[in-house]
Amino acid sequence: MNTNNKSATLGGSISTAEVAKISPEGLLLTAGGRDYFLPHDQYPWFQAAPVEQVFNVELLHGHHLHWPELDVDLELASLESPDRYPLVAKN
Repeated sequence: MNTNNKSATLGGSISTAEVAKISPEGLLLTAGGRDYFLPHDQYPWFQAAPVEQVFNVELLHGHHLHWPELDVDLELASLESPDRYPLVAKN
């Protein structure tokens, strides 16, 4: 019988993402140890969304951002090198 109450660490460190701030111009996102600004004119999905849904972001597999309630998915690479990933948003 194992009496050790500590959980084993599996898979290394856990990456996190969080929306640090929402402003009239866009949102400030921290993910993978870096900060990103997502302006509303380029990322319109967040502008009219409820605040709690914008703050509910997940970082999956260390590179995939997912907002489950908004059905929005972004790759960190597209934020790091936007010129390599032309973004066309349709409302």
